[in-house]
Amino acid sequence: MISNPFTGATYFLNGLSLINSTKIRRYVLMPLLINISIFSLGLWFAINQFDVFITWALSDLPGWLSWLEWIMWPLFALTFYGVVFFGFSIIANILAAPFNGPLAAAVERHITGEKNSDGNKPFSQEIKDSILSELIKLKYSLFLMMPLAFLSLLSFAFPLISPLVAILWITYTIWILTLEYADFPMVNHDINFHQIKAKLAKKRFLSLGFGSMVMLATLIPIINFLVMPVAVAGATKMYIKEFRS
Repeated sequence: MISNPFTGATYFLNGLSLINSTKIRRYVLMPLLINISIFSLGLWFAINQFDVFITWALSDLPGWLSWLEWIMWPLFALTFYGVVFFGFSIIANILAAPFNGPLAAAVERHITGEKNSDGNKPFSQEIKDSILSELIKLKYSLFLMMPLAFLSLLSFAFPLISPLVAILWITYTIWILTLEYADFPMVNHDINFHQIKAKLAKKRFLSLGFGSMVMLATLIPIINFLVMPVAVAGATKMYIKEFRS
């Protein structure tokens, strides 16, 4: 089935209006505060370490390939910021996970008008379930990351493959971010991780369009403070409209 990446991107943007709904705002507060705290730390780290990374990354470029520097600089820069903010988003998502399930449930009630019991789960159980879910996603992301890390090391010996490695990192980040946020509304309906991957893969371009907008917003300072609740709300609408049936 051919799916539209622009439709996926639109679902993320829909999240902006959804989190401003009166019935949803109270569920947004904790994810928002956690996201602001963690991304402020990530922004500080990125600003302070960017020059160090770029100097190190380009220092091994042979003289006869110096003409490639103008291509590699933006690719390395995008890869650096992507990896840094993706890493900090993992921390933020683990801390905020117990609050994102109820947020997704509230957004679903708001959109469909249907009552659900997901928001009534004891908070202790919400913490346990959400941390387990985050650990499953983390295990999967680390499994995919290993060959990419190997290719990244290989690129210092063979600089010509660096653009390809950067593209693979970007694609990886988009896919993992899609899984991260699509998980919350689906887990509320007892859909397991393997089923979530299968559902998203059936509409791959739609899913990657959503993840691309999440990654783009994550890379924009200040805007990235809002990414978590917006992405959870947008992913919930995407689930209702595209995957629930």
